[in-house]
Amino acid sequence: MYKIIDGKLVSQSVKDDVKAQTLKLKEQGIDVTLAVIIVGDDPASRVYVNNKKKACEYVGFKSLEYALPSDTTQQQLMDLVNELNNREDVNGILCQLPLPKHLDEKEIIEAISPLKDVDAFHAVNVGKIMIGDYDFLPCTPAGVMEMLSYYDIDVTGKNCVVIGRSNIVGKPMAMLLLHKNGTVTITHSRTVDLKNVTNKADVLVAAIGKAKFVTADMVKDDAVVIDVGMNRDQNGKLCGDVDFENVAPKCSYITPVPGGVGPMTIAVLMKNTLKACKLQNNLK
Repeated sequence: MYKIIDGKLVSQSVKDDVKAQTLKLKEQGIDVTLAVIIVGDDPASRVYVNNKKKACEYVGFKSLEYALPSDTTQQQLMDLVNELNNREDVNGILCQLPLPKHLDEKEIIEAISPLKDVDAFHAVNVGKIMIGDYDFLPCTPAGVMEMLSYYDIDVTGKNCVVIGRSNIVGKPMAMLLLHKNGTVTITHSRTVDLKNVTNKADVLVAAIGKAKFVTADMVKDDAVVIDVGMNRDQNGKLCGDVDFENVAPKCSYITPVPGGVGPMTIAVLMKNTLKACKLQNNLK
């Protein structure tokens, strides 16, 4: 019988720990502040930003929102990022992606100070993850690792297969599994005989963005399956990259969608922002 990896439970544990540490900082006269920039009126982005604000409120952070119109210029956005970089009372800066098409996301990400880059997208932070000497981890892959740790799932020596090679999830996910001594394979749209690769996975992470892409015949018995996807099926119902109903019976552990990896992303964002504040105040 498979066990559900409960992202709501694990994320609550992470946020409660952040809340306790934030209270201790407040007793020393230190506030933790996250600045969130949102450009335009994308409904999904608005939901994400509101959820981040709620999480800040829960853990005791100050949250600053900069909601800019969709016709904001590159220079206006760069000026705002530079202003926030220079503000001592701002610990973390997050620019909600995607940005409107006329804006250069890469330039904005690189403009955010690596010390305030709580999404861990800046090239400096990505490089630090590569060598295993990092301050911040990308929120979603780090959230997956928190879940594995919470459920005492050791990846040492295990065959770990990641489906997807994005800079936000796939690549850093592979690095974090490698840092925990997993034997890691990254697969993608050009992989030959994908099923043959996934069938050998002790730990399978699906991050491809295709609804119910991973089917039961792609998963070996007793595998741990982590579903990073967030899609909608033909009926408009939320679903992941994994065909949960048919895959779950084969697994030892599996994450649901919703309620799996999703809540972890914001919990790790809170953890990263706390870490940024501590680093900026020379605290351990």
